[in-house]
Amino acid sequence: MTSFTLDSRLGGAIGGKTAAALERAFGMKTVGDLLVHYPRRYARRGELTPISTLPIGEPVTIVAEVRRVNERRMKNRNGSLLEVVISDGNGEMSLTFFNQSWRVRDLRPGRQGIFAGKVGVYRGAQQLAHPDYELFDDEDAARLKAAENVHLPIPIYPATSTVASWQLQKTVELVLDGLGEIPEPLPPEVRARHDLLDARTALERIHRPQQFDEVDQARATLRMQEAFVLQVALLQQRAFVRAMSATRRSPGSLLERFDAALPFPLTPDQVSVGEQVRRDLQGDWPMNRLVQGEVGSGKTLVALRAMLQVAQDGGQSALIAPTEVLAAQHVRSIARMLGPQLAPELMPTLLTGQLPAADRRKAALRAASGQARIVVGTHALLSESTTFADLGLVVVDEQHRFGVEQRESLRAKGSSPHALVLTATPIPRTVAMTVFGDLDVSTIRTMPAGRAPIETFVAPLAERPGWFGRVWERIAEEVGQGRQAFVVCAAIDAEALTKDDTADEPAGDAMGEAPRTRWGVVQVADLLSRHPSFADIRVQILHGKMPSDEKDAVMQAFARGDVDVLVATTVVEVGVDVPNASTMAILEADRFGVSQLHQLRGRVGRGGVPGLCLLVTEAAQGTPARDRVDAVASTLDGFALAEVDLELRGEGDVLGDAQSGARSSLRLLRVVKDADIIAEARIAAENVLEDDPALTRNPGLAAALEHSVGMAQRAALAKN
Repeated sequence: MTSFTLDSRLGGAIGGKTAAALERAFGMKTVGDLLVHYPRRYARRGELTPISTLPIGEPVTIVAEVRRVNERRMKNRNGSLLEVVISDGNGEMSLTFFNQSWRVRDLRPGRQGIFAGKVGVYRGAQQLAHPDYELFDDEDAARLKAAENVHLPIPIYPATSTVASWQLQKTVELVLDGLGEIPEPLPPEVRARHDLLDARTALERIHRPQQFDEVDQARATLRMQEAFVLQVALLQQRAFVRAMSATRRSPGSLLERFDAALPFPLTPDQVSVGEQVRRDLQGDWPMNRLVQGEVGSGKTLVALRAMLQVAQDGGQSALIAPTEVLAAQHVRSIARMLGPQLAPELMPTLLTGQLPAADRRKAALRAASGQARIVVGTHALLSESTTFADLGLVVVDEQHRFGVEQRESLRAKGSSPHALVLTATPIPRTVAMTVFGDLDVSTIRTMPAGRAPIETFVAPLAERPGWFGRVWERIAEEVGQGRQAFVVCAAIDAEALTKDDTADEPAGDAMGEAPRTRWGVVQVADLLSRHPSFADIRVQILHGKMPSDEKDAVMQAFARGDVDVLVATTVVEVGVDVPNASTMAILEADRFGVSQLHQLRGRVGRGGVPGLCLLVTEAAQGTPARDRVDAVASTLDGFALAEVDLELRGEGDVLGDAQSGARSSLRLLRVVKDADIIAEARIAAENVLEDDPALTRNPGLAAALEHSVGMAQRAALAKN
């Protein structure tokens, strides 16, 4: 039989038609891509819970047959409800799908499959709402019956409507039979210390185990392989950066004058992180540092002091922000902090795509000539027409909003400039190690003096619908005391949302609950225009689709106190600093993530007035959506919430697609659960590279690195 390698094209191993289907469904191109598509679970009918004894509220997996299918229009909302009754031969239960008529083609009476979901109850009967499922064809059913008899684990693969789990299983078996030698990435001492398998055996046992206890050791081996290869790649990238030469930037009179004029002392963390940055800027290689800190902890001040150090010998700094509102806010706050003496010398300049043509040309000329030693902008900084005389420092604000390609485009405008990455979304230690392992990480935990505390309360409308009116009264009371408030919505216009936006929501008609209410900026502004308590309250709206000059005018009016209540989308999530804003109401709070809610909440309590945050939700107690909201209300510790967020959402969401390359390609490794494995892999990788930096004595690792972290991924890693 023909021998394949992990890098062999999939079409040559399994045929062009099947390979094309797998590429369309999963993006697979090589044999290696297929073999890292691991089973997500293993079934054996004798071990699955019978329908008659399924625990309410628990996730379950059952093998069953479709008995009846019924589709009907819903009474209390637009759309249709598809109800499918399944049976395991002893009991029956229903599956419900909202606005998904196309599933009728698959879920026909007589079809068998594996169904997974959380058990609920509707009108006294058990049901799974929007379950995951994989259907068997006739051959699959025969295999299942045979597997029952011999108690073999049945691998269940992530599948699609066009590629079933059993098709994947048969394809994997074909490839494994023809697979030649594969590289061994783990050094023998690492395998021995952790009682791990060789790479070939691990692949065999995860894809076609003969018994269940073989799976655990295979997974442990492959998890360590993932962690080890990734850490080697990150450490190699760190070494690569440190092999580059950088222009040393020494502090001088600019920084001394700035510090002397500060009306407040730096916090201990600002001092220590500032000292780390000072040393980095004077080093032999480019700084590559991530600074994380709570909302309002003073990260921008640390970045500005770095800019002054770079500006001392004429160097320029470019700060890229994700939104125009934030960029404009940064320019104003930097100019304010620099004061009337330093601001004219450094000429902080705003450069965005929405500036009038004449203003944009003037800003671009200041950057190109070196006249502006601090340039703040959005994606306009990345355009080919934007150039710098001597770009010495790149500052990326809110790193999770930018991909590595964008960051590199900006860094390429200088000669190995230093890089400072800021985030107000605290990063759990294991994520920092896994995602930003080639950056030095600094943390600002202490908050500046004078920050008022923030109280957070949940307004649970599912249990207490009358509290909705009290939310508006509470805001009116705060405004009556001379303060200001935010109202944050998940959408601009709720009525304009398509049916697809709500297709995956529980429908009141099916779940025995009232239909969920959608609130957009448009709807809230209309409500408040008719609310008697708001007759004398000045309300204004703000959202991302407004013209740039209009957005800026609204924000400045709010900052001046000319607007009492700002009804906005998440455009106010970062960078908005209005000390007089005491209150924030977040409508449909369950539609936001934990970190986003925490970020939004940080917009209030920035002056001497205590902050109040009201999280308004219709999510029922015990649901994941409600758990997120309750978690935010329970603590102001963003670092604790980051860990909660990671556990609730999983690292797939936390890492994000923007972190391209190997960093978002984790298969089995889980950065919360596998923290110890990641730490062990980091140490092992350091030891190997210290002894063999070119990996000449570790050819298997070098080959695995090339396969798992190929040219495109290495290019991505190099762009941090």
